[in-house]
Amino acid sequence: MRDLSSRFVLRALCIVAFVALSSSTIATYAQNAVPTLDISQDEARRVVIAQGTPDVYQGHPTLVQKPDDSLLVVWTINHGGAAGPMATSVDGGTTWKRIDAAAPEGYKKHTNCPSVYRLVDASGVARLWVFSSQPWLARIMSEDDGATWVEKEPLGFANVMAFSSIIPKNPGVQDGKYLGFYHRRRAADGTLLNLEPPVAGRLEVALSETTDGGLTWSEPRTIADLPGKDLCEPCAFWSPDKKEICCLMRENTHKGRSMTTLSQDGGATWSTPQDTSWELTGDRHVGVYVDKDRLFFAFRDQALGSETRGDFVGWVGTYDDVKNARPGDYRVLLLRSYAKPWKGDCGYPGVALLRDGAIFAVTYIKYKDDENKNSVVGTRFTLSELDAMAKGR
Repeated sequence: MRDLSSRFVLRALCIVAFVALSSSTIATYAQNAVPTLDISQDEARRVVIAQGTPDVYQGHPTLVQKPDDSLLVVWTINHGGAAGPMATSVDGGTTWKRIDAAAPEGYKKHTNCPSVYRLVDASGVARLWVFSSQPWLARIMSEDDGATWVEKEPLGFANVMAFSSIIPKNPGVQDGKYLGFYHRRRAADGTLLNLEPPVAGRLEVALSETTDGGLTWSEPRTIADLPGKDLCEPCAFWSPDKKEICCLMRENTHKGRSMTTLSQDGGATWSTPQDTSWELTGDRHVGVYVDKDRLFFAFRDQALGSETRGDFVGWVGTYDDVKNARPGDYRVLLLRSYAKPWKGDCGYPGVALLRDGAIFAVTYIKYKDDENKNSVVGTRFTLSELDAMAKGR
């Protein structure tokens, strides 16, 4: 949905305002560039996958969608805490079954934000992989769609967090080659740190490659590192024409906007990171193409001056909107966070576009103002529903 006349008028007004206003004012003014929809209080859309309690904090989920449209979610207990919980859904996220017992015993000793992917090697063997930050980018693997799992040796990579994005190196070709993106911390003297408390230095985004569907990975190399910035939690995706990779990154100083870096040679070289739009500024972006050009991203809102800062939000726009730092079509408040004292204790989403056209977005969040700690929660909607809401505003 694109109301072109109203959108161009709005953009023209914004351009005039951008020229007239100082840069310190732009971040606040930019809130008015596109509407923010609100489905956060529609409980019929909401599915609680793992309920938090006064004593149990459910945190940091990620999601994988399998070819049969079933979903698998993994998460931790406590903030960046122990791995172990798993759940699967065969009905588009409506109901969930816990399968924690299927994981190897050692998986409970893995910590910090597990992420799950389905990778296929050149011979057609599909494997599910769960990567965790510690110890040393740990991992477990399943060759039967998650019925049974085995623990594999850690990759041995110094990291702050495991892969937050894995994409095919050659989209549309089943060759077992993938690019894995994650972030790490480098001290001022150049030393890579693993698990140590933050010291002088900064965060950087690194890339490793596999040619055998995830069994082995290359020595990582830095692709994004910018003085004065802390770049992390990369979300990489191909352009619609498959000629360019865009890597969308959290900027952890939270003094400005999120950032992007681009590659036009399959990940060999990358552009100098540039700011995104205000509307796309947030933490831990995860997205899907809803059609050949339009994208939906979910993330924790971190835009300065935003009325939904710290909440779980979505953004809709085109690839060119992302690349050229344009506002997009609209934002949507998916779930409001009631966490205290830090409202922004949410995000780390999983996003799936289901066969029926619905988008299912998962997060960890304190979704009610009560005594319970964070829960793992999903919300379900279609882009046509959001488009209609935006058109009716």
